[in-house]
Amino acid sequence: MQDKKNYEQAVEELSLMLMYLTRTQDNNEFCRYRELSWKGYDFEMLDKLSGEELIFQPRSRRGYDKYLYLTEQGRQRAQELLAEYGLCDKALNERYLLRNILPNEAEQAAEIEQICFPPNEACTREKIIERVAAAPELFLVAVDQETGKLAGFLNGIATDEDFFRDEFFTDIKLHKPDGKNVMLLGLDVLPAHRGQGLAKEIMFQYLRREQENGRRSVYLTCLKPKVKMYTKMGFLNKGISQSTWGGEQWYDMAYHLNI
Repeated sequence: MQDKKNYEQAVEELSLMLMYLTRTQDNNEFCRYRELSWKGYDFEMLDKLSGEELIFQPRSRRGYDKYLYLTEQGRQRAQELLAEYGLCDKALNERYLLRNILPNEAEQAAEIEQICFPPNEACTREKIIERVAAAPELFLVAVDQETGKLAGFLNGIATDEDFFRDEFFTDIKLHKPDGKNVMLLGLDVLPAHRGQGLAKEIMFQYLRREQENGRRSVYLTCLKPKVKMYTKMGFLNKGISQSTWGGEQWYDMAYHLNI
């Protein structure tokens, strides 16, 4: 009986970890949960996880839907299990600390911007430093705890406007601290820290934070090759943007938090 219990516990734990590792961001403004995973697991085990409030299974008239949501408790439990099993997310959560930017990290952020974007797309050193000074709460940085240096960051400004325009990159006076929306101005991860899901984790935590802060929507622009990446993060493709930043064609992407 004990072996069966251990087996069931292992299946439950491995399934929760797999749900977490294969999760994607959802843009359903009518649901309070944001990270979903497709089903393909034992029904009794799913019911048990639901009873423990680690997942939420939405239902339609025809029964349960084909996907489920991770609750915050489920997300935290999955991270604990990954650390316990010594799996890949351990490096992500233990190596990197995600937090607001500090004033003395502005120069680092400016240097990373020049590395991550070509000259026609990158914001200038002066604009990044100006943005850090005016809107540090709209930065989320990933600190490599082995070196104490920034590995990447996401930044933006707040506004009541609903459409992205290039002036957001250059005119910090457009920042309205209590604005209902956030215009994202760059997701930067150094090449040495790519390929392990760090950019996605920065984005997920940023969206969660701004949802808790009561923001209505988050907007960004991206080049066509990046549309699929941001769609997987839960953003809606709104089509070709009016932006001509860097002399390129951009796409408007939107993520609705509290509508």
